[in-house]
This record gives sequence, structure tokens and C-alpha cells, in this order.
Amino acid sequence: MSRSSKKGPYVDPRLMKKIEGKKSSETGVIKTWSRACVIAPEMIGFIFGVHNGKNHIEVSVSEDMVGHRLGEFSPTKKFIKHGGKMQKELEQKKKEGEIASAQAAKAPAADKAAAKK
Repeated sequence: MSRSSKKGPYVDPRLMKKIEGKKSSETGVIKTWSRACVIAPEMIGFIFGVHNGKNHIEVSVSEDMVGHRLGEFSPTKKFIKHGGKMQKELEQKKKEGEIASAQAAKAPAADKAAAKK
């Protein structure tokens, strides 16, 4: 649900204080825990370290991001992979195929070297 139009977007005042009067090229990563803060046009070019619950993920702000929240660009959940028994078998067959193709590529090179002698 969006915020009331009379209140305007939520921009963390402490975060704005950190970037006020500074150039984006001078400052390094600005750490923040304020994931709900809306990206304002003044933030373009800065790099923010947005906390995801475990560590800070670097987010460099561009023009396309204005109006979105900082937390949208710092995922809190890490996707490992889908799978199971069937997926393991498919991956194993793929590895065997790669090994076989690598060995086949080596064999002609060894034959050419032997033919030169």
C-alpha cells in the first residue's frame, strides 16, 4: 500500500544528511539499514550499502531507480537451486559429457604432435 499523497514519499532524513553537499565521486559506500527509504533524485550516482539482514549489499543508484525503495535492490533471501535426485543425475551426465568432449579434443592434438616427429 502506498503512502498518503499529502505526506509524500518516505526519505530517511539521516540518509539525506549523509549525502547532502557531497559529490558521488568523492564518497565511498554509504552504509544504511533503511530499506524502506524511497530513492530520491538527489541520490543518483551514489553507492549505498543496503543491509539485507546479514551484510551490506552495494547498490549504485541510477536514474531508473528513482521512486523505488532501496530494499528492492538488496535481496534478503538467497536462492540455492531447485533439484533433488533427478537433478543430480542430469548434472552428472552433463559433467561426463564435458569430460568426454575434453578428452576427444586432446586426442587429435596428441596425434598431430606424434605425426610431426
